[in-house]
Amino acid sequence: MLDQQTIATVQSTIPLLAATGPKLTAHFYDRMFTHNPELKDIFNMSNQRNGDQRQALFDAICAYAGNLENLAALLPAVERIAQKHTSFNIQPEQYQIVGTHLLATLDEMFSPGQEVLDAWGKAYGVLADVFIQREGQIYQESATGDGGWRDRRAFRIVKKQPQSDIISSFILAPVDGGKVVDFKPGQYLAVYIKDDGLEHQEIRQYSLTAAPNGEYYRIAVKREDRGLVSNYLHQKAQEGDVIDIAPPHGDFFLDVAPTAPVALISAGVGQTPMLGMLNTLHAKRHQAEVHWLHAAENGQVHAFADEVAAIAAEMPNLSRHVWYREPGKDDVAGRDYQSQGLMDLGALRATLVNPQMHYYFCGPVGFMQFVAKQLLEMGVDAERMHYECFGPHKVL
Repeated sequence: MLDQQTIATVQSTIPLLAATGPKLTAHFYDRMFTHNPELKDIFNMSNQRNGDQRQALFDAICAYAGNLENLAALLPAVERIAQKHTSFNIQPEQYQIVGTHLLATLDEMFSPGQEVLDAWGKAYGVLADVFIQREGQIYQESATGDGGWRDRRAFRIVKKQPQSDIISSFILAPVDGGKVVDFKPGQYLAVYIKDDGLEHQEIRQYSLTAAPNGEYYRIAVKREDRGLVSNYLHQKAQEGDVIDIAPPHGDFFLDVAPTAPVALISAGVGQTPMLGMLNTLHAKRHQAEVHWLHAAENGQVHAFADEVAAIAAEMPNLSRHVWYREPGKDDVAGRDYQSQGLMDLGALRATLVNPQMHYYFCGPVGFMQFVAKQLLEMGVDAERMHYECFGPHKVL
């Protein structure tokens, strides 16, 4: 535990950090990648270029400094980051590298004196130990589960299938022919890609879209205009190719009683974790009502529509409502979609407002903020709202 003097010293620097903003973490990352360029094989450099990761780290540093006397408040964030770290196969010794560059950044930018640097060193050491301990537990859990493994494992692309104009699914089976460990619906796989056309090894996380089956995994990938890995998977990867994969990870997953009603709310490729949840609810013959609420631009980019319809035919307690923002000329109202425009949950208020219901949602940040606002205005308890951001986390 940290002594009061250390806590007070660290917290005295919060105004300085706040005034500096993400320039602090920009300096940190630039320094770290200059001295330890091998870490470019772990970090998503696209998130470095667009500033998302720098903002996320800055927010995390400020949150930690402000909660040194209440570390329990940080546990949800610790779990989310620890799950992501283990999908990257982060090792304890790498925390020392990060700590070295964090203290050097504070010194180079502010020259705060040795007392402040020592205090931050102690505070960072406590946080690093929390992560190292939790990540060690996650590694152990992944390795000891039936069909589990610890680091990376070779998988073959068994099937590659377009699901819309911009989304394709990939069925992945282990090259060794063994079982694959089960996962919690909503979790993701980390895919490791090395290719002569890529400057660095690239690691990306993709949601698992089928129910656990012990034999294979299925992910879905949206082709992004500048996405290094998504374009590689869409344009270059072929059935029969072998890629490395980490075990399933993630802190966003379905966790409800068999009698609890569920609303699965998504937009665009945000439906992928929802699809894993829906397939699991279907496989387990969930007893309570389930609502599938999805928003897409139009039918050309609306993925998995046939699969959801097939599940609905076998699940009498499943209701579906789809919004197309701008339906195409071949899209038929009532068949392909039920409403035009943005997702309006108020129109379904009578069926959605239930004090026992849990609401899971995923999509662009603006969409999730829009959904959260509507649910709160309808009187939904925030504790029953669960969401995930693709990429660095943002608070809604």
